[in-house]
Amino acid sequence: MSLRPQPTQHEKVLGENDFIVSKTDLKGLITYGNRVFIDISGYSEQELLGAPHNILRHPDMPRSVFKLLWDTIQAKSEICAYVKNLAKDGSFYWVFANITPSFDSRGNLIGYYSVRRKPKPEAVQAVSGLYRAMLDAERRAGDGQAGMKASLAVLHQALEQKGMSYEEFVFGL
Repeated sequence: MSLRPQPTQHEKVLGENDFIVSKTDLKGLITYGNRVFIDISGYSEQELLGAPHNILRHPDMPRSVFKLLWDTIQAKSEICAYVKNLAKDGSFYWVFANITPSFDSRGNLIGYYSVRRKPKPEAVQAVSGLYRAMLDAERRAGDGQAGMKASLAVLHQALEQKGMSYEEFVFGL
């Protein structure tokens, strides 16, 4: 895979009835993507299959959001989140993602399944401000664990002020 695309200000918007579906293995390597996923990402199916799902990570997304996602799904629980993704051409698109662990017939964790849809504009506006504050804290504290910890502290403080859990916050938007 070539270098990461340079982000632009061009936004792609999912249709009301569009659903992005993808599957990954335990390491986050893409094993399946539906046509909507392929089309909006701008990558070919061949480019996506076997690639790390984080090729879509937009630099406006705090790393701590992905830590929260990974910690949750690796603990065999599902999670929902608003995510800003980066397409191959540098454009971006927002999604409301539901990510669930996948199990084999014996109950062994074998990968992850994600379904994403168009988010409400007011939800994007709400999380954009929070993500900016988290990213600022992350950058001020530096790379590594200090940045992650500072960013998560911003999230926890925001949730505490609202008197809600992360799930309540996400579903309340």
